[in-house]
Amino acid sequence: MDAEMVQQVRQFNRTVTQRIGALEESFLSRDRPLGEARLLWEIGKDGCDVRELRARLDLDSGYLSRLLRALEAAGLVVVHRGETDARVRTAALTSKGRREVATLDRLSDDGAVSILEPLNLRQRQRLVAAMAEVERLLLASTVTISVCEPGHSDARVCMSAYFRELADRFPDGFDPELSISAADAELVLPAGLLLVARLHSEPVGCGALKFHGTEPAEIKRMWVSSAVRGLGLGRRLLAELEAHAAAKHVTTVRLETNDSLTEAISLYRESGYQEVPAFNNEPYAHHWFEKKLSIEDTSVLSVSQPGCACHGG
Repeated sequence: MDAEMVQQVRQFNRTVTQRIGALEESFLSRDRPLGEARLLWEIGKDGCDVRELRARLDLDSGYLSRLLRALEAAGLVVVHRGETDARVRTAALTSKGRREVATLDRLSDDGAVSILEPLNLRQRQRLVAAMAEVERLLLASTVTISVCEPGHSDARVCMSAYFRELADRFPDGFDPELSISAADAELVLPAGLLLVARLHSEPVGCGALKFHGTEPAEIKRMWVSSAVRGLGLGRRLLAELEAHAAAKHVTTVRLETNDSLTEAISLYRESGYQEVPAFNNEPYAHHWFEKKLSIEDTSVLSVSQPGCACHGG
């Protein structure tokens, strides 16, 4: 990793934490640190499952419990246990807590104004646009990708969403029983593998490989949730699948796709895939692509790059 880039990130972190008051014990002068204030916002007016809070904020369970106890002691939050399962806990704001969130909202708006006010209009526009870009890229860097068992609940969520989207987008619908198979047994090593992308522990994308010995490997089941499109996840999934294939000494990867998936076709072409004659009888395919791999492709694992949503067979 470039040392200058690392230092710039650290400098940015120092500037931001100081400017927003994250270093102060009393965030926005409300006698509580930033962590407690953020937790109040995340609980929201409708309350929230404690496990969801932990996943959404990427917090250690012990630290989250301490934050909740502090907010309970202040009379701002109550934590209810499930009637049928005591392990399920839900945090909800009290009346006092809702009033506190309203005050925090007002003070936070005032803080944002204090950042923007000293700048001229052009500078404000530049800062807001830069903040939106930084947020988008930080979110992209939060996404994790890992090999997942096809029977795992996260994999099932991805596959169900993938099939629904293809059914919606294909003019004649989509029936996975009519498509070339990518069954569970075909997506477990040594036959193949399945990657699942997660954001705050929630599945948001997937992609699979089918190995065929010394023959080209097939890329299957490429899908990215609409909630995270524009973060480069499609390109990143594709690159990681290529890296896994190259690590198994595969020299060529292939895929097929449908005319309706124009963004996928663009992504494949931009990623070095060449259109070739049909190499299978996939009934939903209009385009067949392949790409030659090299040993250097193994180095792209976990690289995040800008891209778009993508779909394959």
